[in-house]
Amino acid sequence: MARNRILIVDDEPAVRFGIREFLELHGYEIDEAESCQDARHIFSTSRPDIVIADYMLPDGTALDLLPRLKEVDSEIPLLVLTGHGSINLAVRAIKEGAEQFLTKPIELHTLHVILQRLLEKQRSHHKHLASKSRQVRQTIDPFIGTSAAIRSLADQARKFLTTESPVLILGETGSGKGVLARWLHENSPRAEEAFVDLNCAGLSRELLETELFGHEKGAFTSATSTKQGLFEVAHRGTMFLDEVGDVDLQIQPKLLKVLEDKRFRRVGDVRDRQVDVRLIAATHQDIIQLVREKKFRDDLYFRISTIPLSFPPLRERIEDIPVVAQYLLNKVSTDLGRGEIQLNEDCLKALQAYAWPGNVRELRNVIERAVLLSDEKTIGLKDLNFDGHPNVGAPSLDSRLTLLQLEKQHIQRVLQEERGRVEKAANRLGIPRSSLYQKIKKHQIPMPKA
Repeated sequence: MARNRILIVDDEPAVRFGIREFLELHGYEIDEAESCQDARHIFSTSRPDIVIADYMLPDGTALDLLPRLKEVDSEIPLLVLTGHGSINLAVRAIKEGAEQFLTKPIELHTLHVILQRLLEKQRSHHKHLASKSRQVRQTIDPFIGTSAAIRSLADQARKFLTTESPVLILGETGSGKGVLARWLHENSPRAEEAFVDLNCAGLSRELLETELFGHEKGAFTSATSTKQGLFEVAHRGTMFLDEVGDVDLQIQPKLLKVLEDKRFRRVGDVRDRQVDVRLIAATHQDIIQLVREKKFRDDLYFRISTIPLSFPPLRERIEDIPVVAQYLLNKVSTDLGRGEIQLNEDCLKALQAYAWPGNVRELRNVIERAVLLSDEKTIGLKDLNFDGHPNVGAPSLDSRLTLLQLEKQHIQRVLQEERGRVEKAANRLGIPRSSLYQKIKKHQIPMPKA
């Protein structure tokens, strides 16, 4: 992640040198300007986190500079330094929008403390904006279960926690892509910064553009005020674009520019803005097919898919269903103040027999519905309702599966019901025990506990 950037504006090279040397030792990146004009140019082409400006400059004062900078980005704080301070001037500076008014010679350790406080304030502000801009998700562990598929995903994801490269999460609707995206953020070096998410599905080109990049006042008929884009809100944090395959073709080049140059332009603006964001994208679509059909740019695909992660559907990890279901049941019962509730054996068998086209999201809905409709401390088969079909206890075949996938699913289900007893499972399947062992090895099916 890029270091915090400070712009120092002072016409005295010795002052700039002293502050720069001290702040660079504390891990900051420094830009320098010696006039209001230089400062405006650097401010509009770079993106400092804080500006430190001398009050008296060759072509104006810090208070002349302040409104010009606020026009570009009103969120970035300005500290005013002066060798001739007065209470009236300090009051005026604060009233006009300066964050601090400090008298030279400045104590550098004091300056460092002030900068840290301002950066923490910015961070909290971005987090607040991020929480308002997204639909709040229920935080759950994305790797619940012991299946080979979910363990493999967990191992892959942990290897990429410290990288800054974009991540593309593939998986069916409801499988847990958003949960994985949040987990990646919360375990990354950007965990203390904002996590901003946007579902791109169904958004028009105009709405998506203004949501991502913001707009200037008067950019279009209904733009009655300036709007900050989500990329600005996510500065130094993580941007999660769900259903990225639905992004309009005209927006895709602008998205590519943000990823490659870390720059973007608000709708109706003429200047570029700099932003430091890590992108995580997700889609349930076959994005390679979209590229073939020219519905998704190949250069953008290669840019966002540096790290591809595939979230397995629930039907491919039948052995995980009992523990996932109990985990969700515990959360639901806690939220509803119901205390401890269990799932009985028939209920678990029915859950494992169902195909779960809606994956974990559908499972949670079924669990929550059962808890709401039952007053008991044990959820049974009679309490289950699958998409409006009560008491579904028979296996459901999913026509999207290949024959190999159906074979694996059926063997997993029988082994689960027989508690891992291979001989009994082989008898039910009508094959020799040696053949079943070969199929278990071929499909890499973990043996359930007896």
